[in-house]
This record gives sequence, C-alpha cells and structure tokens, in this order.
Amino acid sequence: MASEATNVSPHANHPSGLTQRYALALLELAKDRKTVDATADDLEKLRELIAKDAGFRAFIQDPRLDAGAQQRAAFAILEKVGLSGDVRNLVGVLIQNRRLAALPQVIAAFAALLAEQRGQQTAEVSTAHPLTDVQRTQLTARLTEAGYSNVKLVERVDPALLGGLVVRIGSRLFDSSIKSKLQRLQYAMKGAA
Repeated sequence: MASEATNVSPHANHPSGLTQRYALALLELAKDRKTVDATADDLEKLRELIAKDAGFRAFIQDPRLDAGAQQRAAFAILEKVGLSGDVRNLVGVLIQNRRLAALPQVIAAFAALLAEQRGQQTAEVSTAHPLTDVQRTQLTARLTEAGYSNVKLVERVDPALLGGLVVRIGSRLFDSSIKSKLQRLQYAMKGAA
C-alpha cells in the first residue's frame, strides 16, 4: 500500500462517550437475547444503506424534522430494507433522544466493540466513494500482508478526500488520499517560493 504512515493516539479507533454508551447497551442487549450475529448483520445492512443512499444520510442528519415524523419515516425505511428488532428500537431511541445524527458513529462503535470482543483488529477506512467488494478483498489482503491479521473493516465515506483512502488501524494511520497529496504538494510549493 503506497501511503504515508503516521502514529496517532492508541485510542483513536476506540469510540467513546455518547456513541460508546449506545453501542455498549445494544451489544449487551444482543448478548442477553443471544442475537449478537443477527444484530451485527442488521447494523451492517444499515451502515451500507447510509453509505450508499445520500438521501437517507441527509435525512438522519436533518435536525429540523420533528421526532414523530422522523420516527415514522425511519421505521418505514427500516421495514422496507427488512430491519426490525433491536436495530429498529435503537433507531427509535436515538430519534426520541434527538440523536439520530449519531447513528453512523453508533454503528461504528458497535462494530469496534464486537471486533474487540472477538479478537479482531479494526481498520477504519475512509474513502471518497463506497468500496466495492473487490476493493474490500484487496484491502484486507494488503493489510494481512502488512502483518495485520483477522482485520474487520469499518468503512466511512468522506467526499472531501476526493479519491484514494485513509486507513487507521491501531496506532497507525495510512493516508493515500488525493486531498493529503495535494496538501503536501501545496506545502512543498510554498517552501520552494
């Protein structure tokens, strides 16, 4: 992976605060009900929906909607994609507490907690566009080659990157985004002037 590695805080990929509490509560509930795998699968479907559907992303980020209308619309969308149970209840609680905008972070926090409990390493991957299955497979293979075994990818779409990707795993940051390359070029040009 042609990129620049940087050390960052060792706890940078560990969620904390608000999202951590929601994710931990959902994980404990799923453990009690013995539905951890089903809940993880449902959250992955929801994460994919958020990543692929700009309208849904805008919907969950819009603070102007009243809670009742937001809940009816969100539940209709969840029902349409086949999500119910604990994930539906989580979305309802987030709406009731006016924190639906934190849903992507709660999903990432749940994935990180579950991966940690299963002995997996979590790699946070930020890309300008959603990864394809082939790209996911290639990235996992490259990380394995680099010495990171049993890696779980947590993906995030960040259009500001323009292209390329940023991977954060443990205390390492691999940044091959076009945005950072342009910034480095800009600094180099300023230094030459």
